[in-house]
Amino acid sequence: MIPFNVPPYCGREDDYVLQAIHSHKICGDGAFTKKCHGWLEEHTGAAKALLTASGTAALDMSALLCKLQPGDEVILPSYTFSSSANAFVLAGAVPVFIDVRPDTMNMDERLIEDAITDRTRAICVMHYGGVACEMDTIMSIARRHDLKVIEDAAQGVMASYKGRALGSIGDYGCYSFHESKNYSMGEGGALLLRQDDPRAEIIREKGTNRARFLRGQVDKYTWEDLGSSYLPSELNAAYLWGQLEMAETINAARRHCWDLYHEMLSPLAAQGRIEIQAVPDGCEHNGHLFYVKARDLAERTELIAYLKAHGVGAVFHYVPLHSANAGKRFGRFHGQDKYTTRESRRILRLPMYYGLKDSDVQRAAETVTAFYRR
Repeated sequence: MIPFNVPPYCGREDDYVLQAIHSHKICGDGAFTKKCHGWLEEHTGAAKALLTASGTAALDMSALLCKLQPGDEVILPSYTFSSSANAFVLAGAVPVFIDVRPDTMNMDERLIEDAITDRTRAICVMHYGGVACEMDTIMSIARRHDLKVIEDAAQGVMASYKGRALGSIGDYGCYSFHESKNYSMGEGGALLLRQDDPRAEIIREKGTNRARFLRGQVDKYTWEDLGSSYLPSELNAAYLWGQLEMAETINAARRHCWDLYHEMLSPLAAQGRIEIQAVPDGCEHNGHLFYVKARDLAERTELIAYLKAHGVGAVFHYVPLHSANAGKRFGRFHGQDKYTTRESRRILRLPMYYGLKDSDVQRAAETVTAFYRR
């Protein structure tokens, strides 16, 4: 069986985790955390980067930094993971879902302005598959209406929009280092800040000024603000460092697999049998995923079963949030659901991970082709 995902592993992670153990500093913000912070700031241009316990935690922090109040509204796509909405619901805000573009499955920037009300405080974009949203338009709208922009760039490490790293364009950028992502610490994430904000460290440290205390800037640390325990273990950071120092190699390998899928499945797409992932001009993707779109839900179901029967793992996601029980309870959909539900029922992701062999990509693509040639 060709698995759908295998967590990345480069070979030095064991040594680094052992170094962290022997340093007797395993609770977070040790030497490996600082290395990861430095790498993120250097490679994204963010004013500040902070590792978090998850991509979800980074989103939660961004909601607190936006100072959302009960009844405030945040505009976001319905085609995303629950964390994108939960962060704002927990802050008391109302998620307002809008439709996606069928070419990228990102939020349709042309629909944002019509969804803005006097209660709108922020826009949360999600860069699906490491392919950027139309950020110039979105940032222009945000400036005109004095709105914060949060980038859910969970899938976007090493991807860019017009030369700018995803996660560094909006006010706050949120990365995930879950085992399903291009770079992993098991569970983990990072928050990027376009402008440094002292509140971010406080929120991350249970609402205390402990970070300033450890730097010798205050003689004791106290409770200063809202917050929670958003730090990851130093062991997780050490594991992540083993991959960040190999980031270019991992990115090149994933891009190679993506290109091979694209080459092999383009003939089927040209025949109109499937649609394959699109990458607009100005977007530099990171090979996070490769998807195809079947004709409809029934065909996708049949294709997944056929792939599984022939030893190829394939999955689908997401169930649109506005159709979920919690989405109906906590949020609302603005405008017409023209593409979100329809396209979500067609999409299918093929195996993609660091270490995936060319022969496995070829086998997966040939199996898809064989399904349509039956």
